[in-house]
Amino acid sequence: MRTDHLAYQQATRVAGFGLLLQLAIGLVMLVYGVVFADSTFTIASMPVLCGLIVWAALIVVFHQHRLERLEALERDELAAERGSETGIFDEGDTDVAARRLRLMHTWLMPGASLLLATLLVVMGWWTLAWFASIDDPEKQIKPFTVGPNLGWQLAITLGLALLAFIFSRFVAGMAARSVWAILRGGAGYMVGNALVLLAVSVGIAFRFFDNPAVLEGVAHGLGFFMLFVAAEIVLNFILNLYRPRRPGEVPRPAFDSRVLSLFAAPDSFVRSINEAVNYQFGFDITSSWGYQLLLRSFVWLLVFALVVLVGLSSIAVVEPGQQAVRLRGGRIVGDVQQGTVFFKWPWPFETVATVEASKIRQIPLNGPLRERREILVWDPNEESDNPLFLVASNPLPVEITRTVDRLVTAQEQVEIDEGPEPGDSTGGGTVSNQFALVDADVLLSYRIAKDGLIEYLEFCNDDRARRSTLDMREQALREIALRIVTQTLSTLTLDEVLSPRGAALPSTLRRRVQEAFDEASTGIEVVSVAIPALRPPSQAVAMFEELSIDAQNSRKTLEEARRTADSSLAALVGNADLARDVVGRIEALYELENEKGRGDSEVVEARLAIQAILRDNPGMIASFIAAARSLRWEIHMEARRTASEVIGEAGAYDAAPELYRQRRIMEILKTSLAGVRAKYVLGVDPQRTDLDFEMQEPSQGLDLSEYMDSSEDGS
Repeated sequence: MRTDHLAYQQATRVAGFGLLLQLAIGLVMLVYGVVFADSTFTIASMPVLCGLIVWAALIVVFHQHRLERLEALERDELAAERGSETGIFDEGDTDVAARRLRLMHTWLMPGASLLLATLLVVMGWWTLAWFASIDDPEKQIKPFTVGPNLGWQLAITLGLALLAFIFSRFVAGMAARSVWAILRGGAGYMVGNALVLLAVSVGIAFRFFDNPAVLEGVAHGLGFFMLFVAAEIVLNFILNLYRPRRPGEVPRPAFDSRVLSLFAAPDSFVRSINEAVNYQFGFDITSSWGYQLLLRSFVWLLVFALVVLVGLSSIAVVEPGQQAVRLRGGRIVGDVQQGTVFFKWPWPFETVATVEASKIRQIPLNGPLRERREILVWDPNEESDNPLFLVASNPLPVEITRTVDRLVTAQEQVEIDEGPEPGDSTGGGTVSNQFALVDADVLLSYRIAKDGLIEYLEFCNDDRARRSTLDMREQALREIALRIVTQTLSTLTLDEVLSPRGAALPSTLRRRVQEAFDEASTGIEVVSVAIPALRPPSQAVAMFEELSIDAQNSRKTLEEARRTADSSLAALVGNADLARDVVGRIEALYELENEKGRGDSEVVEARLAIQAILRDNPGMIASFIAAARSLRWEIHMEARRTASEVIGEAGAYDAAPELYRQRRIMEILKTSLAGVRAKYVLGVDPQRTDLDFEMQEPSQGLDLSEYMDSSEDGS
């Protein structure tokens, strides 16, 4: 064709229309994604809007080409008018438009390519980083969302994809001419838009079959697509720096993707395949009748292959050990199939969900399991990242609990009597069990129950979050089992958990987890709840050793106290068990006395029974009772002797009361003054007394009876 300014003017108009179409597609995707909160449409609009740089650069370059052609036409006309005459400006380079065109191919097109690659890298990296941060709970990031009206979404994406593909084919046809060769870049990018929209429409179509993971995967893949296109642009830019150029050749821009150009012009791809086939066989096999027959029958062969595929998709094979159900639009239809071949509707109307029913699955309940070793050493520096379990500590001895309770009760009574100080708070006074921590690995092993496939599938979906080793169903099962294990361990003491009797603890956990699964209708049969590793936390190594030593010391002290108590009770009563029985009888006697009084016959009988037990058994109490009884009889007999003596002297008193009184006084004075150094007589009438004192120290005491007898004889 003729290369003049009209050809470049046509290319400029086509590039302008491509710019408007690119802008329209990008704005439709962006506006729909923002208004209806659709993450896929928003991400898909990024590479589309970045393509505006391609069409803008093509418009500028083709416009400059048109100016260069007009300038060349004017120069040729001016040269034809002047003939052989030369002007004052003929010696220099007066082609301004041509110089600007060379500068554009040298700087503008590479700069536009690098700018496009930079934007694609930024957008692709941002998309991948956003998907990587969705599942991070520490970052408040908006989750992946899908807008409403799936039918309209599918219509928009398919319509825009068809429009973009038709325009790319039109532009690719123009680019077959050398004058419009650089339009290949625009055609390739436009077919890239069609591929993006087609991928989004495929993801939307899978949403109709309740499979949202495909659409999210498409959105995630768009980030890699943008990075791939950017990498190809950078590679083309580097290769263009070293590619030799022929004079008058228009350089191919770096944003002209070779890969996308194959989709824009698939006929060139077919020609390349034909040339490769001819080269491999060594002759022109593509012109043979067999190859031509194959090309003519290709459509029918494709239809036949499609029919075979549809027919094969209508047959489902369930192997032994597997169970399967039919899914129609995500809904379970029909019965459970096991070890058989059955027919169904072709894909995508019906699909088959096949599950390994006999397979035993395992879920670690509280994090990854430890590395198994032949010798498991309790290293205090080895800390586990798994959560610890809460258990009850070992109960305190009864004696300690009773003593502390009494002390706390007495303290509360003192505070009540004196009144609490301002700001003081009194808590409960009883001693209660504290809690302890254990570091354990709990492994749940389960399989699908015999008739539980329907419940298993309806319990939860099997979607798997990013960077997660468990799907949603396994996470739900783990949470239920972990709740039961935590509740069970919290009701057991530390010794009962660390030193269980046989398989009592795993059997209890298995039974309770199975009950919880049955209550939740999970369709699961619990095989076992194993505890491969069980120990206190690593930081408690030293304290655990001290606890064992202190426990032994406390048992030793307690046994010594019990031995001392038994020996004391045996010494008191003769038998420790009998002594405890007597104490119980005495406490019951006190209660009976408070209820019926000390004089009640039942109380007296109980008291006599206690006395008989104490008297009949050899012991210190029996000896003390015997000594008290002997002392009682001595006091009694002394009192009877005194009473008999008094009764015997009653006659003497009746005969001479005054004389009896004086005589008794003198006897008392004699008895009292026998050991006294100085003796005085007071209270005697001086008229009736004639005393002759001689200051001597007699060897014996003063006997007043002698003086009284001598005075009476003298009178």
